[in-house]
Amino acid sequence: MNTTEAIKSKIVACMRQLVQLGLTSGTSGNASVRVRGGMLITPTGIPADQLNSSEIVRLTLDGEVEAGMLKPSSEWLMHAGIYQARPDINAIVHCHSRFATALACLRRDIPSFHYMVAVAGGDSVRCAPYATFGTQELAQNALAALDGRKACLLANHGQISIGIDLNAALALATEIEVLAAQYQSALATGEPVLLDQDEMARVIALFENYGQPQKN
Repeated sequence: MNTTEAIKSKIVACMRQLVQLGLTSGTSGNASVRVRGGMLITPTGIPADQLNSSEIVRLTLDGEVEAGMLKPSSEWLMHAGIYQARPDINAIVHCHSRFATALACLRRDIPSFHYMVAVAGGDSVRCAPYATFGTQELAQNALAALDGRKACLLANHGQISIGIDLNAALALATEIEVLAAQYQSALATGEPVLLDQDEMARVIALFENYGQPQKN
């Protein structure tokens, strides 16, 4: 299996995991991986559990689709904008997970109610302002909310998580959903006590060297 085919298979596996984890359903959600000359991304309008690797679309970051391929995800502009602005990012996962989407519909950030908020790179998970799906405006709003971050909510829409590879982006999307659920549970009981900026700065610094070292 060549590199391109291997990446396509990983994207399909990622989408199926999103379904299995309850993070997406039907035709909602999409995933992509940066490749030389552009990206590989899920097609539009095909349910994740029916997707196969031959349907993964290759296109440039300017939107030029390789001949003979299906239409790319309606959110390709958002993916392309992130890849253009963030050379540190190689994979993107977008989904309409239940709890993250509920907060997004309230247009609420996830504040520093728990130290694990720092897993997204800052002292909050921002909620980007609303814009119609698939538009350049949404892409710009998402990029602004992701400044210095690896995840954000999209108002009245869902969440987006980015990473060095697809495993990292999927793991972060899962963590954002857990945090969203915990935050809503805390709100149902009272007003959560937030960690201050100094503590979050310490936690963010600790996360820079968290886990096992990368293998060469």
